[in-house]
Amino acid sequence: MEHSRFLAHVRFDDNHEPIEHWLDDHLRDVSNLAAGYAELFGADWARIAGLWHDLGKYNPEFQAYISDRTGYKQEERENAHIEKPGRVDHSTAGAIYAVEKLGIAGRILAYIIAGHHAGLPDWHQEMGSGGALKKRLENKTHLQKATEVAIPADIVAIPGLQPPALAGQAENFALWVRMLFSALVDADFLDTERFMNAASFKQRGQYQPLSRLHACFNAHMDGLAANARPSPVNTIRADILRQCREAAANPIGLFSLSVPTGGGKTLSSMAFALDHAVKHQMQRIIYVIPYTSIIEQTAQVLRDIFGDENVLEHHSNTDPDAQEKENVQSRLATENWDAPIIVTTSVQYFESLFAARTSRCRKLHNIANSVVVLDETQLLPPEHLEPILRVMQQLSAHYRVTQVLSTATQPALKTRLDPFGRVERAGLDHVHEIIANPETLYQQLERVRLTLPDDFQATCRWETLAEELQDHERVLVIVSRRQDARDLHALMPNGTYHLSALMCAQHRSLVIDEIKHKLKADEPVRVVSTQLVEAGVDMDFPVVYRAMAGLDSIAQAAGRCNREGLLPDKGKVVVFVPPKPARGVLGKAAESGISMLSACAGQTLEALPPQLFTQYFDQFYNQLNTLDKAGINELLMPDPQLGDCQFRTAALKFRMIEKGDTHTVLVKFDKKAAELLQTLEKRGPERWLMRKLQRYTVTLYGYQFRPLLDSQDIREIWAGIYAQNTDTLYDPTLGLKLQTEAPSAESLYF
Repeated sequence: MEHSRFLAHVRFDDNHEPIEHWLDDHLRDVSNLAAGYAELFGADWARIAGLWHDLGKYNPEFQAYISDRTGYKQEERENAHIEKPGRVDHSTAGAIYAVEKLGIAGRILAYIIAGHHAGLPDWHQEMGSGGALKKRLENKTHLQKATEVAIPADIVAIPGLQPPALAGQAENFALWVRMLFSALVDADFLDTERFMNAASFKQRGQYQPLSRLHACFNAHMDGLAANARPSPVNTIRADILRQCREAAANPIGLFSLSVPTGGGKTLSSMAFALDHAVKHQMQRIIYVIPYTSIIEQTAQVLRDIFGDENVLEHHSNTDPDAQEKENVQSRLATENWDAPIIVTTSVQYFESLFAARTSRCRKLHNIANSVVVLDETQLLPPEHLEPILRVMQQLSAHYRVTQVLSTATQPALKTRLDPFGRVERAGLDHVHEIIANPETLYQQLERVRLTLPDDFQATCRWETLAEELQDHERVLVIVSRRQDARDLHALMPNGTYHLSALMCAQHRSLVIDEIKHKLKADEPVRVVSTQLVEAGVDMDFPVVYRAMAGLDSIAQAAGRCNREGLLPDKGKVVVFVPPKPARGVLGKAAESGISMLSACAGQTLEALPPQLFTQYFDQFYNQLNTLDKAGINELLMPDPQLGDCQFRTAALKFRMIEKGDTHTVLVKFDKKAAELLQTLEKRGPERWLMRKLQRYTVTLYGYQFRPLLDSQDIREIWAGIYAQNTDTLYDPTLGLKLQTEAPSAESLYF
């Protein structure tokens, strides 16, 4: 097909001669790519979005701008296609065209087209959120200038579009628009990259198919079974694996995997995911984990099975050195998740599902037609639980996403009705439990005795607890506050390990590895930790102490005790009441836990039955004022006559980790960190360097941060980037030292 001579992009060959990417070709190619990505949820809509997204580039002003290279540096010329302040607006014209030609239905495309560089806009102005779509649609000059020229008829042809059935309900609208947006922006990025950087484009997508990875997994599991030593725990794990593989034959939908800690959930859930994906011809498996402290452990297990090149580990603390040892395609895959197996954090996964920025939304269309394993589901943030459950229900209902809720302590996520049959709390419906009889399984895998305090209102003294802990050669004690961990650790003998988020990720990883080594060698080891060790950190102590907390936290702590069931008697888990109670959400969880256990004060329990957790979570959720603290559902529930979603405001308000008055500090944990900080001072915050430094960060509240800044223990080395200044600020055992005691309302934990 012939093209008119309008430019979309320009690059330069080795002789600095320009090579043109014609606009007509770009629009058609993006249209085809986007339609393919949106095949499950609206190929026709994505196709038209692709054709119209750059209509503004037909504007003679834009053509003059991109053609006039005189006086520009080469790198500026090559990036001339990127829309930035001060450059010609080329994204509004297509949005206006969609509304003029398609009416209210065109507003769907208008969001997508107007936001394909700057991100999905709000309908009306809020929170200083940039150009609102309603306002941008009023400026008709963008479209008038673009349509002064003869645009090929196939590009501007008016289609007959009808929203699919999934968009018929207002609650489905926002996710559908974000999915279409994802298909468009990924297609636009990739077609542009194909022209601008062909070498990079060719390195994408070079993965083994899931069917071949399935065979690798089966071979690995056969090897484990052949080498497993006979034990009651391994017999139970084999049965859990069998049930997961049998359940994989079920249709796409929502599943729960209720298995006590130590039951082998990681490999059993992966067996379900692979069997299920291959049977239903699904494209990838996404493993979602709550904490970065355990994601690396799980990712390494999967890399050992499937090969480095087939497993993408995507989170804020990813080690760039490790990625560089793998290949470029792993780094490229973080942009759009086109790898067959993704291991990521809850923060990365859910914040992307509610995102507005193009960089975060690119991956969304690749979540469709996938199996998502949500590990430690009980840790879903209650303040955002309602919008999270809504989007989870939509993914399974409309986007061929099977989701597995994997945890030892299943939260109460079903829709709850009031006595009159009205919805009191929206939740997940039609969730199928994989394990045939969870209650019996919990009894079979119970390997600890749980000792409760005589009086839940009487606190213990740290000095008394420290003396008691010294009676045990191998013991883990878990508290809920950073300050508690430091206060108790100060009373323990030399050699006691400390773990908290005041230690950078690199420091924590090394300490956890050392603890595991000593446990395996049956050497004495005492550890004082915040709850960062509770979810998925593979430690096995004979004795565990847990500060009073929610029932899920107590059960998770118990999972670090007698994990392999090798003790001659059961392990010992002791619950105690700390001198200062936890506050905020954790405080309410502890109150609910006390309510559940108060009748058993002073007793030693053989087990916490799984049905008790449902009662606990019901009570816990009822204590909270709302399960949608930021009002996300309301922001994303449009009026059918307006389509008035507040995409950008919702994205700003949906934060899994509340930033508030917090500051990140780069620390000099080791020689490598010091060298990286020196490079940062000399070269500035280059992207590769900041990614390396992510493993050397500690987050502080303002009341902790400001005194350190005033005393010059930390300093601002670049705008908004703060680093350790004095060599004594970072302790090799405790991490970053603080000058200020926590106020009574402290809410920063871990």
